[in-house]
Amino acid sequence: MKPFDPADTPLRDIDALLKAAVAPRPIAFASTVDAAGRVNLSPFSYFNLFGINPPVVVFSPNNRVRDNTPKHTLDNLREVPETVIHLLDYRLVQQASLASTEYPKGVNEFVKAGLTPVPAERVRPPRAAECAVAMECRVRDVVSVGKGGGAANLVICEVVFLHVSEEILGENGLIDQRKTDWVARLGGDWYCRASGEALFQVPRPNQKLGIGFDGLPDAVRTSNVLTGNDLAHLANVETLPDAEAVRAFAEKNGNLPPESTARHRLAQQHLAEGRLEEAWLVLLS
Repeated sequence: MKPFDPADTPLRDIDALLKAAVAPRPIAFASTVDAAGRVNLSPFSYFNLFGINPPVVVFSPNNRVRDNTPKHTLDNLREVPETVIHLLDYRLVQQASLASTEYPKGVNEFVKAGLTPVPAERVRPPRAAECAVAMECRVRDVVSVGKGGGAANLVICEVVFLHVSEEILGENGLIDQRKTDWVARLGGDWYCRASGEALFQVPRPNQKLGIGFDGLPDAVRTSNVLTGNDLAHLANVETLPDAEAVRAFAEKNGNLPPESTARHRLAQQHLAEGRLEEAWLVLLS
């Protein structure tokens, strides 16, 4: 491992390292207004959800690195502590990038980026009609951390109203993750898409008590084929298949490879395809 001490590393390098490492980051596409009612719209990738009762999201319009000045979004929030935070999907990534241009204060990025402002229900800034999710927020606090260029200004926002496009809702009336196409920031000019084959499910351990690594049979736990990730997948079951299930599987699948390495590779393939029970039956047959 190569060591880096932030105190001894140039700021531009720390910036590049952390943005590439702490990734992907969701993007807050935030609209604000100043005291005169002039609108600003800008994306921020220092952003996440932090609580649900009340619903709280936090984003950070950091001080500009080059000259340590505050961004227009932060100036506006100090005058009018309200914002609409939109979630950004792939259809709008180029428009959001255009809106990030540092236009002079007072320039309306809705106009520059070709987006449609719609009056919000509970706050003064408008929302963008094209965005699939828009959260109307009141600012609870702004916490500044540091005083130099790149210093964080944590804008703690309470969500007071939520707009969700029906196009991304499932039959249960909630967001169907398979219908979304969110984008996120990486390091440099890189982005990623959270959709299609990039999506996968992992059962939450709090729904059941997994047997853990110490509950794995020795021949499985010490496998030269199965990775730590594979073993954790296997260990996240409450019980192993019983002897009758193993016997029935072995009779039905008489062509299982006799050699342990080949059998472990077959089990690994089942795990990659999300067939956990079949993986266990292969290993125990």
